[in-house]
Amino acid sequence: MHVHPLITDSATLANLCARLADAPFVTVDTEFMRESTYYPELCLIQIADTEEAAAIDPKAPGLDMTPLLELLTENEDVLKVFHAGGQDIEIIYNLTGRTPHPLFDTQVAAMALGQGEQIGYSNLVDSWLGIQVDKGARFTDWSRRPLDDRQVDYAIGDVTHLSDIFPRMLEQLKKTGRGAWLDQEMERLADPANYANDPDMAWKRVRVSSRKADVLGRLKAIARWRELEAQGKDLPRGRIVKDETLGDLAGHPPRRQADLAKVRGLSQTWASNDIGARLMAAIEGAKPLSSDEMPSRDDRKPGLGKDGALVADLLKLLLKIRARDIDVAPRLLARSDDLEALAAGARSNLSILDGWRFDQFGRDALDLVEGRLAFAVINGRLKMTRTEDA
Repeated sequence: MHVHPLITDSATLANLCARLADAPFVTVDTEFMRESTYYPELCLIQIADTEEAAAIDPKAPGLDMTPLLELLTENEDVLKVFHAGGQDIEIIYNLTGRTPHPLFDTQVAAMALGQGEQIGYSNLVDSWLGIQVDKGARFTDWSRRPLDDRQVDYAIGDVTHLSDIFPRMLEQLKKTGRGAWLDQEMERLADPANYANDPDMAWKRVRVSSRKADVLGRLKAIARWRELEAQGKDLPRGRIVKDETLGDLAGHPPRRQADLAKVRGLSQTWASNDIGARLMAAIEGAKPLSSDEMPSRDDRKPGLGKDGALVADLLKLLLKIRARDIDVAPRLLARSDDLEALAAGARSNLSILDGWRFDQFGRDALDLVEGRLAFAVINGRLKMTRTEDA
């Protein structure tokens, strides 16, 4: 494979992208910093096919990234391969408003091949290629310039190894007949809704114990305010106001701006400055949460009583047994919220009751809940048995 020197000019990048546009797939990775910013700071993009690989410096003066971003988000003929690509996809979404498509995530695929739920990149490379990845540059400050050869070599290795692994992984998926299992997961990863930070939805990330409409209405208003402040200043949310403080403000709102000086977690200067005034405006303008927005009493276990919770536990045990038997990561088969919904009586809009998940797990889960399946210990091994057979 030909590895290019670090690309810092538009003409070289455009030529590379023109060649890669004819490849059946490209492997993609990014290096970024996000400790002190709201938006991840893109510092490097690596890309490869089976013939060539390169790292691109997005910080290079005058570099036109358009050909690369168009390749990733508009070229439907080239499959984009990532490993644990959520944050990489988020960065591309922030730059373009679009996500790479079609895409393939090797961490998700590894779940279908029995390699655990969240296999790390270095373990993936070791298991498929027998190569020990040098982790020496992992904690590099990628925003600093110039980058040295060791840093660039380390970064490019992420996509060159992946370009060797992906075809082997694809062949294994074909042999096992599990490739189709991943289609839904890959489409979910590519859904732009996963990466849009809607300020009106920010309150759902903040945990509060109250279920009062007025408290949650204030939480929605001030979480929206914090999101907009963080976006405008490009600072992490917690640098504006921490979650605990948001909860306190929602539950015990100050009557006037001067009272902000008494709120734990806020600077006393907020009692008289502009940001404090904007916070008070958000609090004063808050309306009680509407009934259709109110969360259920327990989002994690909707409608479950004590018996329902026990049934959910049995379903989780069944999931472990089934995942063991077919050598697949349990999370790929089912998620806890689906199991709890099934235990609570839901029979529609559950992924485990549709498609391949129903064939591999959902049918047995439904039979267990409805009394047609039971646990048994056979020759010291926990298995399932039909109640009519028992």
